[in-house]
Amino acid sequence: MQAVGAVRRLWSRAAHLALDVALPTLCVACREPVAGEGLCPQCWSQLSFIAPPYCEKLGIPFVYDPGPGILSMQAIADPPAYARARAAVRYDEVAKTLVHALKFHDRIDLAPTMGRWMAHAGAPLLADADLLIPVPLHWRRGFARRYNQSGALARAIGRQTQLPVAIEALKRVRPTAHQIGLSRAERAANVQGAFKVPAERKAEVQGRRIVLVDDVLTSGATVDACARALLRAKAQSVDVLVFARVVDTLKSPI
Repeated sequence: MQAVGAVRRLWSRAAHLALDVALPTLCVACREPVAGEGLCPQCWSQLSFIAPPYCEKLGIPFVYDPGPGILSMQAIADPPAYARARAAVRYDEVAKTLVHALKFHDRIDLAPTMGRWMAHAGAPLLADADLLIPVPLHWRRGFARRYNQSGALARAIGRQTQLPVAIEALKRVRPTAHQIGLSRAERAANVQGAFKVPAERKAEVQGRRIVLVDDVLTSGATVDACARALLRAKAQSVDVLVFARVVDTLKSPI
């Protein structure tokens, strides 16, 4: 039996080598050939990872380090329901290419790479977490798209961190218009009351420290509405982890 297993492993390695020769690894953004997995040097240089210093609550990057625990004006003026938000990268052109490929062009193969960057950016949040929950799609949009990109990212992060993922713990109970082009107030009104924890899933949420997973954070209206629904279901806390966040300009602290 050991000999058979060794032969199978040799065949598997040979098959992977042949596939690599026939189909060279491509940059996940521009599809140019690269050595190994990930981005080509040009796309990598254009991707803007978010690192401290940033607002402790919203994760918005600061232009200088004001010291630990400092909040941005936005966090003080309009505090969200969630405790902390973190993003792997700024929503620039390369990030937009990755998000759109995952979201609209069936590039599920991008989720492990994007999830790995998210897990690094959100390591403190994930270390405190009990459960990952993706921002849900309405069933009609999910049926048309065939998959939820946030669910794919949550599963990728779950595999890396060994955290459980509760895909069905949060539902979008009414369809909402696309948020693109809406003002901050319009975005908040658009998603108000759109999310709910089903009665049969409340025990799964109650008392748990949850990390809510999404692809992009713009105004924060969607994740805030999700966090409020989870907190109404007696979640202990809700943090937010996204792949990219919109940053108009690098913010200064108060």
